[in-house]
Amino acid sequence: MKKNRRNLSTLAILFTIATGAIHFINKSIIASASNKNLVKSSINHHFYQWRFGRIYYTKQGSGKPLLLIHDLQAGASCHEWNKIESALAENHEVYTIDLLGCGQSEKPQITYTNFFYVQLLCDFVKQVIGKKADIVASGYSGSFTVMSCLNDADLFDKVLLINPPDLNLLNQVPRKNSRLQKLILETPVFGTMIYNILMSRQNIEHIFCEKLFYNPFRINPVFLDTFYESAHSDGCKGKYMYASQIANYTNINIQNGLAKVNHSIYIIEGANETSGRKIPDAYVDINPAIEVSYVDHSKHFPHLENPEEFLEQAEIYLYSRA
Repeated sequence: MKKNRRNLSTLAILFTIATGAIHFINKSIIASASNKNLVKSSINHHFYQWRFGRIYYTKQGSGKPLLLIHDLQAGASCHEWNKIESALAENHEVYTIDLLGCGQSEKPQITYTNFFYVQLLCDFVKQVIGKKADIVASGYSGSFTVMSCLNDADLFDKVLLINPPDLNLLNQVPRKNSRLQKLILETPVFGTMIYNILMSRQNIEHIFCEKLFYNPFRINPVFLDTFYESAHSDGCKGKYMYASQIANYTNINIQNGLAKVNHSIYIIEGANETSGRKIPDAYVDINPAIEVSYVDHSKHFPHLENPEEFLEQAEIYLYSRA
């Protein structure tokens, strides 16, 4: 009996030491990721006090409102638009937004869902922009952009989707294993450790080089550093959004909404995206009014890899149909 107690005491001491060591490592990673202070670099920044937390956004230019929404990723932020927002601001009143759980917006410990972001977009246009806006959404954010148009059609005009998500992917729902993954990631010390491994600078660079960019030599190291810093800002609280996303809570079947929306929708796809034409063709099959164009020598971020060609195509859609 005494031997068992000693063993339990030893295990408890070792666990406490290990937990303390991991906590120290986590703190060191967070401090190291933020030492360049790249995320807080905008001079046109504002904050919108939304009911679920403060939302960071920028505003520049004049003309018809245009809302730019970055891809929904743990390290994503409005820095995604750095190469094109000034050019767009020559003809539009351009707003960029950090989605809740990303960038400089608050990162509450909640379950993030697709409709949660639908509410955010609709409230932002109503309370901040104050009139009907065009909208450009990157990657996964295209899903709740479509549903926002269905939810309140009067708030949005033209919709431009950049590499929207696979419709089959959006049909995946939370299951037992994914809910367990979410629970583990959300634990204070060990979950943060796992998140730090997944969001390491090396892993982020690998994902961008292998999956997101056609030409890895066109990846701006400063953009990667900003992405890395954003993923670890605010004490790694971005892990809560990330946990909801990998557990499929941010998914929703948008096919019915896509067929019903009466907005002008345009898709710009990276010509070298791994999925090829499969995804945009699926969107057009559901809504034949959707138009599609491709940006050469680019994958997931055509507006970063080939901004000149992207702007040329975006201008045809946004400006010539006013």
